[in-house]
Amino acid sequence: MKPRTTSSLTIDAFDARAVDIDTVELEQLYTLSIGVGWPHRPEDWQFLRNVGHGIAVHDEIGRLLGSAMWFPHGPDFATVGMVITSPRVQTRGTARWLMKRVLSACKGRNLRLNATRAARKLYLSLGFRTERTVFQRQGEAQWSSEMPLLSGGAELRPLHERDLRAIAELDAQAFGASRLALLGALLPQSAGVGLYRRGRLEAFALCRPFGRGHVVGPVVASNDEDAIAVIAPHVAAHAGEFLRLDTHLADGEFCSFLAGSGLAFFDSVTTMSLGGEFCDPNARSSRPTTYALASQALG
Repeated sequence: MKPRTTSSLTIDAFDARAVDIDTVELEQLYTLSIGVGWPHRPEDWQFLRNVGHGIAVHDEIGRLLGSAMWFPHGPDFATVGMVITSPRVQTRGTARWLMKRVLSACKGRNLRLNATRAARKLYLSLGFRTERTVFQRQGEAQWSSEMPLLSGGAELRPLHERDLRAIAELDAQAFGASRLALLGALLPQSAGVGLYRRGRLEAFALCRPFGRGHVVGPVVASNDEDAIAVIAPHVAAHAGEFLRLDTHLADGEFCSFLAGSGLAFFDSVTTMSLGGEFCDPNARSSRPTTYALASQALG
């Protein structure tokens, strides 16, 4: 059972109270994120609450002022996300107070988060260091070509829950930490495509409903060709629909494929870390690479 959180702080002339995010009405969380232009549906918030922990701040009449969440991946690592403050309190120290609570709850863990331009200064002041840019690519998916040819005896197969262990092992090589529990929660609500050679999983891509349409991620592969091969079926399946993919990759054949598939650059955030090391995905190598994030909150 998750531990319950409760405490209070003073913001200017009024008192505010922090509570466990699981106790907040989904409609309030949805309104909070929509207020800062984030696309999360109530269903997306509920999934995040299912796989993570968080706190929320109310004012004295029950209005939601802010939120912050963390998502443990094993005993020594976590991602931080959904750090949101209502526009009317964004300059009053609420985000810093929330983050200090997160840092206390995650003490002893290496942390990674994706920072908006507005929040970067705060995270730097808390000791986070800048790592890489995340490119948010989205748009109406376009499909006008045949599926990419597979090389080296590769074959594509739909992924099922029985494939979870192989998916998690490949993901851990790319991500740097085991996300078995998260992937176990993502897989039932996702369409998955795996690329196999000689019976071994070498690349995969999940796609699930999110925000305005669907999001592709996580995607793990060892080269652009394999990454394109597992993403292409999702592009084809959602042709004419809104599709999103978040990636650290800045150029190359993979990014050209995204552009040709209607996923244009929309915005960027900055991956930042506190402790640990971050693998640069733009340094192409033969090792598995995270070609697309599960989400900006989950990494």
